Amino acid sequence: MARCVFDGSGLFAGLERGCREIGKPCGVDYNTGFDSFLSLPANNYGGVPVFPMQCVMSFLDLPAARFAEGVVRLPGSKSISNRVLLLAALAEGTTLIRDVLDSDDTARMLDALEVLGVSISRVGGNDYRIQGIGGHSPLRFPVEEADLFLGNAGTVFRPLTAVLSLTGGRYRLSGSPRMHERPIGDLVDALRQLGADITYGGVEGFPPLRIMPADIRATGVTVRGDVSSQFLTGLLMALPLCSFSGRNPLTISVVGELISRPYIEITLALMARFGVAIEREEWRRFTLSSGQRYRSPGEMRVEGDASSASYFLAAGAIATGPVRVEGVGQGSLQGDVRFADALEQMGAQIDKGGDWIEVRGPESGRLRAIDLDCNAIPDAAMTLAVVALFANGTTKLRNIASWRVKETDRLAAVAHELRKLGAKVEEGRDSLTIQPPPMGQFIPHASIGTYDDHRMAMCFSLASFGAPVRIDDPGCVSKTFPGYFEKFAAITRAC
Repeated sequence: MARCVFDGSGLFAGLERGCREIGKPCGVDYNTGFDSFLSLPANNYGGVPVFPMQCVMSFLDLPAARFAEGVVRLPGSKSISNRVLLLAALAEGTTLIRDVLDSDDTARMLDALEVLGVSISRVGGNDYRIQGIGGHSPLRFPVEEADLFLGNAGTVFRPLTAVLSLTGGRYRLSGSPRMHERPIGDLVDALRQLGADITYGGVEGFPPLRIMPADIRATGVTVRGDVSSQFLTGLLMALPLCSFSGRNPLTISVVGELISRPYIEITLALMARFGVAIEREEWRRFTLSSGQRYRSPGEMRVEGDASSASYFLAAGAIATGPVRVEGVGQGSLQGDVRFADALEQMGAQIDKGGDWIEVRGPESGRLRAIDLDCNAIPDAAMTLAVVALFANGTTKLRNIASWRVKETDRLAAVAHELRKLGAKVEEGRDSLTIQPPPMGQFIPHASIGTYDDHRMAMCFSLASFGAPVRIDDPGCVSKTFPGYFEKFAAITRAC
């Protein structure tokens, strides 16, 4: 096992032999020993060399840390980036999108749109100009037959399934092995109500999918809301594509409780930016009046990722602070900004501005446990599960059943890994109850499995404020935040 230096305070990353940068050899001769890494080009944090994180690392050892302080500029929101990219492709006109997240998931969307014939140009940094295909009826992609591999990106797979099923082409959609375990049957059932021709390529109710041209009819649709909000998002984004065929409004009725409602709020707000207004009756019925179609707003900027903000805000609450994140604030579209409110309930001190949030630890010196319905912060709630290790009392996180159909079964995974650190955890059908280990009695050097799930890696980095910890497969953060561990190292210190 070869190793590379991550920083000068004992933070190391283990590398399998044959480590490679994305798409090319990293230039390391693994037979010359550990010292050869020191001559590699490196970034610097306070004079300490930091090896680039593009390498495929098998593990990352995080030393025990006591303090967190600093300012973090957030990468763009994944949820907003992928929605805006698709809406711009469907719209009439050209859209300039600024600050798109640079990650595996957004790369899947960009690649898919280019395969479908959408004209996309990168105009500097993370800014893209997209020439939409809208403005005519029926809407068709320039490429009407294609195989699309979409990885494990739910924000790509579910909306594209809905859109492509209404655009009259022949498409095969596949993904990673985990994507083929994530349910999509409720979305397919809803699209078939519109006349879509979709067949399963493997297990019924799961990807891969084959989509064929179909006679789409404008009618009412029902869909379950208690599995994944991405099903409703996909239907909402696709609905304007069949609104030209009649004068009557089109409606979507939600069966059961709608989970992850803030993500639907994002979808509706962004559709409105592209000229399509949806009327909502509570969270049960969504109506699109006839004749609406997407039109480019000209230019849009993607705000910072609120889910990614949660890790740094949590660090400030656990480890004195202050830690400030920039890119999200009081005006954010994203529900996960409410994570700061949960920290405040736990005793943290919170300040907010239009484009920033800052957190300090509690005046009492110790966070307190909470009992929280997490429907409003489904992704950021994972971070609370690790914050609970540092709170007085037993924390209960409720209404998190959607965790089970994410990149991994997050309920089971989080419970298992928390126990490695010494916590007592009760896993319910849609809840976690967490009793932290006694103060100062974390189990040191626990090896945290990440299950090829970016949020597992980022959440459990916070455990290093209790004891040294090993993060397996840290490279999985490239799904949404390739530079996460560099930014985390920049705000933490041992003394």
